[in-house]
Amino acid sequence: MSQEILINHFGLHPERAFFDGMMDRYMVGGLVYSIVGVSNMEQETLVELYKLAEHLKSQGDRYVSTFVPSMEGRFLVVEKDKDYVVLQNEHTQPPTDQKLGRKLSKFHFRGRTFEEKVEKINRMGKWKSLWETRLAQLEKAYYQVIQDQPVDEFERRFAESYPYYSAMSENAIQYLVDTELDEDPKPEDAGTICHERFLQSTWGTEMHIHFPFQWVFDHCSRDIAEWVRERYFMRSQTFHPELQNFMKEYESITPLSPFSWRLVYSRLLFPLHYFECVEEYYISESEQKKKIVEEKLERYLKNSHHYEAFLSDFYHLSEVPVKKWGIPLVGWL
Repeated sequence: MSQEILINHFGLHPERAFFDGMMDRYMVGGLVYSIVGVSNMEQETLVELYKLAEHLKSQGDRYVSTFVPSMEGRFLVVEKDKDYVVLQNEHTQPPTDQKLGRKLSKFHFRGRTFEEKVEKINRMGKWKSLWETRLAQLEKAYYQVIQDQPVDEFERRFAESYPYYSAMSENAIQYLVDTELDEDPKPEDAGTICHERFLQSTWGTEMHIHFPFQWVFDHCSRDIAEWVRERYFMRSQTFHPELQNFMKEYESITPLSPFSWRLVYSRLLFPLHYFECVEEYYISESEQKKKIVEEKLERYLKNSHHYEAFLSDFYHLSEVPVKKWGIPLVGWL
């Protein structure tokens, strides 16, 4: 099916197909093509992603995927009543000097110079309302479980742990609100191109690709915090040097303001991992998947005091001059 799209609409005959950990890619004449189904996406969103990709390309980003026009000169093609777009990358090897912090900082630096208004994928200043909505949904699920009595081990753990994580979420929201009241954002706190979720593997392992369909427009602290969260849960005992290196690399391009640091912290304080775990359990259809999620929740609950210790130590680990900048700490940690 995918190959048909490339052949029928773009006159491209793939020489090989491969899965790079994120999605299927196709090689044609030394270039890499990616096919994205966009039937459920608004046209305005596609236009924003297109403009942001073109912007990064104009700023010298060699890794950004660019939209390819079909033989009819259209970016959107229809195959079997479904809409698709195709993106192209040069075949670039992943950089040998994995300085991810520095690369992310450069990426954000380029994204900040985009001058048009971004609306559809904009998340700037919206964390509070998004978190409150998410908390309200989880609260509803919690009261439902209490009312119906927990039916299994997962629900029992969820019912027991919800009040703790609810309080933690409230703390995160309060910390965010205080940050927005107390601190004056600097020019480097302007919105930039970020990722829905920036992880160690987001840009690929086989190749290095900056892929527009992973993007949102937000404050740079979003990507930093989500990278930190993932690394912490991957290797909580040994990730301190990794964290310090990443932050030093990032700040070698753009130092973070007190406002940025506090946003990173409020995001780490918000227990997104817990929310996702509960949500994943309820949308999982296989028993096997549910079992895996149950084990994950058990790990989170068992190690919650370690996460508290990490949060209480985060500014110190990241070498942030808390006293000098008057950055508040969270009392109960």
